[in-house]
Amino acid sequence: MTTPRDRAETLAALHTAPEILRVVNVWDVVSAKAIAALPETKALATAGHSIAATFGYPDGENIPVELMLDMVGRIVDAVDVPVTADLDAGFGNPGETTRLAIAKGVVGANVEDRVKPLAEAVAAVEAVIAAGEAEGVPFVLNARTDVFLKGADRSVDDKVADAVERGRAFLAAGATSVFVPGKLDAETTRRLVEGIGERKVSVIGVPGNLTAAEYEALGVARISYGPQTQRVALTALQDLAIDLYRDGEIPATVRELN
Repeated sequence: MTTPRDRAETLAALHTAPEILRVVNVWDVVSAKAIAALPETKALATAGHSIAATFGYPDGENIPVELMLDMVGRIVDAVDVPVTADLDAGFGNPGETTRLAIAKGVVGANVEDRVKPLAEAVAAVEAVIAAGEAEGVPFVLNARTDVFLKGADRSVDDKVADAVERGRAFLAAGATSVFVPGKLDAETTRRLVEGIGERKVSVIGVPGNLTAAEYEALGVARISYGPQTQRVALTALQDLAIDLYRDGEIPATVRELN
């Protein structure tokens, strides 16, 4: 059995490896076990949006933090790979929420800035890192900036400059990587990597974005998929139900994953 420190160090090393870290987001124990069973899986990431939806809550810290962390803890206990959790914006207390997550066995997290004033966002990063140090875990923070999600009225140049400024500040405060979700083409990604650092930028895979291999060639450290994985699973379930209502059958190719 590896220690939390071992798992944190493994997760950190995956972010600096030449190969992009591909983390497939999960939302409960059965989804976690299905993905962890694959030999390609080196780490797991929880999707806060998906966990909230599982319990009937809208995204955005509407789910009680205790309920979210209970599910995260169950996921950690069910797998042998490092788990990084989506902690939204820290549920009002990033340091304490990180401490509670570490108690569940989590060794890394996303914490979003919601484009708050830079000093406030940096203070949240510092609180997360301090919580890890206090618990003896070199916590792997994928510090998220929402510049590209909340800047519809801003130019790409402006958003890139803001993301770079925030990203550098987050890294200086102890973050391992900087998560910049949004629609990122090759040129925008190149500029972000150039400004924030090679193997320091984390992106999201959504329809229309580049492939993981293309982001890897641009120097990106990590790609995750947020709520998209649950949406794919739910789409398959709903499509199956439509077929069954039309007198279809369960496909013979279905694997017994539960």
